[in-house]
Amino acid sequence: MHKRRNSPWSARTERGLSTAAAQPSPPPGDPLTRIGIQEKQDHMRVTHAVPLAPMTTLGIGGPAAALMELHDPADFPEFVALADTLPGAPVCLGEGSNVLVSDAGCDCAVLRMSTKGVRMRGSTADGRVRVEVQAGHLLSDLVDTTIAEGLTGMEMLVGIPGTTGATPVQNVGAYGQETADSLVEVTAWDWTSRRMVTLDAAACGLGHRTSVFKRSRRWTLLSLVFALRRSELSAPVGYRTVAAELGVPVGSRVPLEEVAQAVLAVRRSKGMVLGCSGTDDRSVGSVFLSPEISPAQADSLRAQNAPVNHFPDGSVRVSASWLIRQAGFELRRPIVPGVRLSSLHYTLVADEGASAAGFTEAIDIVFQEVLRRTGVRLTSEIDFL
Repeated sequence: MHKRRNSPWSARTERGLSTAAAQPSPPPGDPLTRIGIQEKQDHMRVTHAVPLAPMTTLGIGGPAAALMELHDPADFPEFVALADTLPGAPVCLGEGSNVLVSDAGCDCAVLRMSTKGVRMRGSTADGRVRVEVQAGHLLSDLVDTTIAEGLTGMEMLVGIPGTTGATPVQNVGAYGQETADSLVEVTAWDWTSRRMVTLDAAACGLGHRTSVFKRSRRWTLLSLVFALRRSELSAPVGYRTVAAELGVPVGSRVPLEEVAQAVLAVRRSKGMVLGCSGTDDRSVGSVFLSPEISPAQADSLRAQNAPVNHFPDGSVRVSASWLIRQAGFELRRPIVPGVRLSSLHYTLVADEGASAAGFTEAIDIVFQEVLRRTGVRLTSEIDFL
């Protein structure tokens, strides 16, 4: 059962600013030698040469030259000042569930977004409830909160890992719902103009698993506003697998709690809920986008009973998992040392000995074989650091 949460809008948490007096001072000007030493900034936590692998779901990658954690949005100006002293535009990291970090690590500053808070902000002209969320707030918690509050518009996103701030970057979506359906605006720091900006949904350029934020370091998202409708019933169930789990016809509307549990069951059956599998947990979910195809390709693939679907952006796409299976890949198949196909779903997972170089090689092997066998070009949706 989902429980109602009384989340504070802004709550200071333990910052871990524990530079022990007995610790020796690191050599100046050499951040990569300051392994594990935290420097106290008034409200910022800074760690040098910290491994990023444990902060990603793949568990792969080298260290960050400097990792800063933001817990309170009021402290962000301090981060801007701090980032100005370090090379390159900073990278924002949430829960690391869609990230592959280089084996060499990242030589720029990395901001770990850990802000929390949800609040209701009245209604829109069409009667929807405005929900404002801090960027570091877990998406899973936000979805639980909206369900407990009787708000429809995000219930199909249950079970997706990561922070809410990552949702517009990828235009996160599943089972008929996506971020673009409910996003109203975002507040962000623009590193180009050096000011805080508010962008409406149209300015975010939301498309199929993409946006103006994708593969760009120009903006750091700080908060988001969604508009959701009050309803005891879900949006129409548009996917056969979810409808079958519920035992209802496609297009049915069911209580929010029930559809959430059905979506979770379907996701678990594919190993797409973190922690649900003892063998396939080192994953980024879907490695590849559902590729866009031409009308001729769509006709040909439909003749082969491929799952070809129309998407909200007007494109026609085919399931990447189906293409991978058609290319001759089998579940559990090793691709390169440390990287194989999942035992439950046609996606790549990491095992002991995996590296970023190996994972990248595995992506290319699958890409080349799918192209050779099906004529369709796959595109990775992973963010590479």
